Amino acid sequence: MQYILKAPASFNATIKLPASKSISNRALIIHALSNSDVLPQNLSVCDDTEVVVNALMSNPDVIDIKAAGTAMRFMTAYLSVTPGEHVITGTERMKNRPIGILVDALRYLGADIEYVANEGYPPLRIKGHPLEGGYLEIPGNVSSQYISALLMIGPVLKNGLELRMTGGIISRPYIDLTLWMMREFGADADWSDMETVKVNPHPYNQHKYLIESDWSASSYWYEMMALTDDTESQLMFEGLMDASKQGDSIVKYIYSLMGVKTRFAERADNDAMPTVTLKKQRCMLPRLDYDFISAPDLAQTVVVTCALLNIPFKFTGLASLKIKETDRIEALKRELRKLGYVLRDENNDTLIWDGTTCEPTFEPIDTYEDHRMAMAFAPAAIKFPGLRINDPYVVTKSYPQFWDDLESAGWTIEKIK
Repeated sequence: MQYILKAPASFNATIKLPASKSISNRALIIHALSNSDVLPQNLSVCDDTEVVVNALMSNPDVIDIKAAGTAMRFMTAYLSVTPGEHVITGTERMKNRPIGILVDALRYLGADIEYVANEGYPPLRIKGHPLEGGYLEIPGNVSSQYISALLMIGPVLKNGLELRMTGGIISRPYIDLTLWMMREFGADADWSDMETVKVNPHPYNQHKYLIESDWSASSYWYEMMALTDDTESQLMFEGLMDASKQGDSIVKYIYSLMGVKTRFAERADNDAMPTVTLKKQRCMLPRLDYDFISAPDLAQTVVVTCALLNIPFKFTGLASLKIKETDRIEALKRELRKLGYVLRDENNDTLIWDGTTCEPTFEPIDTYEDHRMAMAFAPAAIKFPGLRINDPYVVTKSYPQFWDDLESAGWTIEKIK
């Protein structure tokens, strides 16, 4: 399937963003560990969340989490402390995404986990049973999802968990989000120093929980607003929290540098969802250097935006992009070259564009089974009318209604099988 995209000349739309996938998946695991009968409200309906819901509700012997990396990490820890035997597996790409650091950590705590095929990679056979817990060290510079997975089981470990992160910490806001949600459910967990989190053996409480909208999903609309030339355009959302614990809420500050103003409306009712309005302003930014160590999922969107606005950049903190749904660093280099932009990378964690261009080929944009590749490149049709996107359905991983929302905002999408 291929989509051919044509953007409207201006935007004036209200978009219902999906619920946060990051919050939904954490809430589901904590909800299961609390033995609550009431599911969190406003759960994300994306693929990554549905596989967790299905696993927890159906409890099959073989759990297929498809391409959901978060689900693989969180469910591996959850199954380790939950009675029963399961095999957890996923797509071919998932079977090539490393999980050895998490498995080693859980085994150190006493978990019974075997590799079904290749050492260090899914599928896994897990025989769940109560774990003692205690002190544990884990590299903090590989994936915050390993850390969040371990922290969330901390309250149900007999001796709790003292988790020290070595080698630096990436995506710290996601760890903070996990701790904040754990405390919302009654856990006794917090940082004891800059590298260590202490989780006391204090069971979770049953708790009604409402999932807020997804700041990551808003980033593609920020990109559209940055790329449009119409200063009268505006976009409105509901459910984005100004003081959100979501790490990707930093998007509002990044895009303020590129001429997108964010305004939060006053709420008459404290229980009402806030209304957020994006407006276009003039962009005078000559260059952007930024460290994405705390928000790597925004990198693709910002890379494409800067290139199309002819803003040279140097972006660091991108090492985790190489082990995502695809090698996102290589994918960005390859696909932006099709539009005439020549990027280079350094040290496996840095992307640089110094203004170098080439003759564009305008070949269709490949998405590599990566939802964020499709959504980060779709707004490029504002500058390149008729842009073609291959395999557009990959967006169901996090934002299933993305293309419908584009059409509701005035986009024209021609679908070719």
